[in-house]
Amino acid sequence: MNSKAYFYLGITSLFWGGNSVAGKLAVGHISPMMLTTLRWSVALAIILALMTPQIRRDWEKIRQHRLQLLAYGAVGFTLFNAFLYSAVKYTTAINAVILQACIPMLIFLFNFALFRTRASIAQAIGFTVTLIGVLTTAAHGDFASLLKLQFNFGDGLMILACIVYAIYTVTLRWKPAIHWQSFIAVPAFGALISSIPLLVWEAGSGEVILPDATGWAIVLYAAIFPSLMSQVLYVRGVEMIGPNRAGLFINAIPVFGTLLSVLLVGETFHLFHLVAMLLVLGGIAIAERGRPKLPH
Repeated sequence: MNSKAYFYLGITSLFWGGNSVAGKLAVGHISPMMLTTLRWSVALAIILALMTPQIRRDWEKIRQHRLQLLAYGAVGFTLFNAFLYSAVKYTTAINAVILQACIPMLIFLFNFALFRTRASIAQAIGFTVTLIGVLTTAAHGDFASLLKLQFNFGDGLMILACIVYAIYTVTLRWKPAIHWQSFIAVPAFGALISSIPLLVWEAGSGEVILPDATGWAIVLYAAIFPSLMSQVLYVRGVEMIGPNRAGLFINAIPVFGTLLSVLLVGETFHLFHLVAMLLVLGGIAIAERGRPKLPH
């Protein structure tokens, strides 16, 4: 089960690292709220084409928990991505993936504040090691430069995105016992419905950009991989090993995001990137080896 969860969460981090880079590539090709709305429109069309039989079988349970399931979509899917895609208009893709390293820490804090869930010493050490890895990337290997870092409006939006996703992760403990196809379908519908007012607001402000060919390619990527596959795999990973352990894998997003930025955006790969990746992956390994016996 652990190996399968690691695989699920690793693939999730890869696709989410790509999501931040895709958001940066989208600037000038499609506006943030248009991207958010279209990605969930496409994702929902795929869901209805493939998953309708299972949705019908679960309809009674869906009806009972409809508000909760719709809220998962509005918060975890729409609000997070609305903040992310807006953030990369003002900050770099690298900054966006680095700041997502706040999410595991927030999950730990929320779990402790709400449920008194404690982390083991090894988990605390592992988290610290992964955070050092992320800071290594942020500092470009020069930790003195961290003192000179300045937060801009986009970085602030990314922090709000991190808070939103940490809340979503912690509340998955109340997820109803329902087939994964139905679970992804209803929040996807909630994501689409909740994204429409944001699109209307964007249109009213005169900032809508209709997608060109590049914009549509980004919509399709975002719909299939970060929207559908990642959400399903992340939920399964949380189910299998618990939110504290699963959340730590989010620190792999900067690793994948940095690699994808090098490959797709043309940024240069440096030795400090390799050191950072080894620290992040090593920290996850330490935390997993010293995890509490009870996953939740």
